[in-house]
Amino acid sequence: MSLNAEELFSERALGFRPSEIRELLKLVDSPEIISLAGGMPDGRFFPIDRVIEASTFALREYGKKALQYGSTEGIKKLRVLLMDRMEKEGVSGIDLDNVIISTASQQGLSLVAQVFVNPGDTVIVEEPSYLGAIQACASMQAEFCTVPLDKDGMQMDILEDRLKELQKAHIRPKFVYTVPNFHNPAGVTMTLERRKKLIELAHTYDLLIIEDDPYGEIRFEGESIPSLLALGGKDRIVALRTFSKISFPGLRLGWIVAREDIMNKIIVGKQAADLCSPALTQYISYEFVSRGWLDDYVAVVRREYPKKKNAMIAALEQYFPAGSSWTDPQGGLFVWAKVPEAIDTAAMFREAISAKVAYVVGIAFYPHRNDNCHMRLNFSAVDPEHITEGIHRLGDLLKSKM
Repeated sequence: MSLNAEELFSERALGFRPSEIRELLKLVDSPEIISLAGGMPDGRFFPIDRVIEASTFALREYGKKALQYGSTEGIKKLRVLLMDRMEKEGVSGIDLDNVIISTASQQGLSLVAQVFVNPGDTVIVEEPSYLGAIQACASMQAEFCTVPLDKDGMQMDILEDRLKELQKAHIRPKFVYTVPNFHNPAGVTMTLERRKKLIELAHTYDLLIIEDDPYGEIRFEGESIPSLLALGGKDRIVALRTFSKISFPGLRLGWIVAREDIMNKIIVGKQAADLCSPALTQYISYEFVSRGWLDDYVAVVRREYPKKKNAMIAALEQYFPAGSSWTDPQGGLFVWAKVPEAIDTAAMFREAISAKVAYVVGIAFYPHRNDNCHMRLNFSAVDPEHITEGIHRLGDLLKSKM
């Protein structure tokens, strides 16, 4: 008689849902399919020779340390370098005890959820919201309070209404989670006015803000806006950053910024999760960033990605059916498209695969699973010609549904 593991799973594990993006990507691993589904940088722009040089130097210079266990907080010289980088972006009042290295920002999301969320606790998220954040909070059995987005980011008047409703119900939300720059999946950016309003509401309602900013450096149009961390400081803001979008996802490195009492709990959570992030990739990252090569690479991305985004917008205008709409981001990796409401993008996905094109279904980004007419389209990983052809195929499929 075989073991029935179902009887042993925790209530938490029984509620786990697989990432729809990860599951979808298994279906699109074919050279014939034009995938607009992933959230990956374009590997053709990776400066492989420089990575080889940084890696070789890291092994020769720090080899014994680089191949050994490291501290949970991360390599000191890399943390100092990142502090300096953030200071140039306008962040002040941060010292070494406020910064640790994480195994990419997804670990940061997981640790934040573990540190703050008990089963049944309420967290406030944007609608739509990043799937990885939904997963991290759902795995801790959180309840979601959602605030819709518009072209200027989270709608603060609705957030204020939600906070009043929660206060009347004697519910204190554990935090507000936001992706303020080039939102995943929506592509929109929170305005400076709304950022200031969010910080004001945080003081009024005694809130913690989780600022997830993987894309802030990938601005290729418009004026840069100060981060929430720069505007509000570390007292009420935990900031998550990553190398995955501004350099290479294969490094699996990010960093977390938080005040010391919060950071102490995050560190203990990380010790239980993985002891420490890889020392080797930390030393490689230190060499790559300290030599100015990250800035060089980001400059290439900022030059090339708008060509891809513009190709996608032009193709949407040409091929998508009447009644469709989409965002026009000033940076990041994604366009968020809405199709006529009679069309269910989740139900249509398999047909899209048959038509040799892929996207991410919009419903994945709604914690209450209450949307069927959106799709997330990635432009960063595909060349302009294939973007145009992929949107053409999608447009033909959509029109056939009407």
